[in-house]
Amino acid sequence: MGNRLSKIYTKTGDDGTTGLGDGSRVAKDSARVAAYGTVDEANSCIGLVLAAEIPDDVRSLLVSVQHQMFDLGGELCIPGHAAIFDADIERLEQHLDAFNDPLPPLKDFILPGGGEAAARCHVARTVVRRAERETVTLSRHDAVRPEAIRYLNRLSDLLFVLARVLARASGHGEVLWNHERRKG
Repeated sequence: MGNRLSKIYTKTGDDGTTGLGDGSRVAKDSARVAAYGTVDEANSCIGLVLAAEIPDDVRSLLVSVQHQMFDLGGELCIPGHAAIFDADIERLEQHLDAFNDPLPPLKDFILPGGGEAAARCHVARTVVRRAERETVTLSRHDAVRPEAIRYLNRLSDLLFVLARVLARASGHGEVLWNHERRKG
């Protein structure tokens, strides 16, 4: 592991730049900082899901995801670094299938809600989607491994399915969009 911070503030960012993991400095509003910053934000949202009452299998999975999100943030913070691999994406897909299979097929859109844990999971899902968009934007300017984008895409799908699972586990159930409400 790199240097440990004995002081949290360094004053080096007072000029609007920040240091990347490779030691280079970039503007704090660069596409790279936006991408890994939004991954960090998404990870914090997953932490909010973990702070709610959730089933143990969901908890265990999300703790593992948090570690991978930290790895992904590192990958995006260090140009040329690889930390997310096909096997990580395949594991997400396996969990996605396992949690989705027992759920009834979707016939309507689901509104974000369904109890506290499910609502938090929906927030995490939307922030992961934004992290994915920011990472795609970064890929238009700098090299980004496709695994990073694929991981975020699968993770947002997984969080959607987990929100459905959590809504049902809480007893609140899913909140379906009433598209008929404006008729009549």
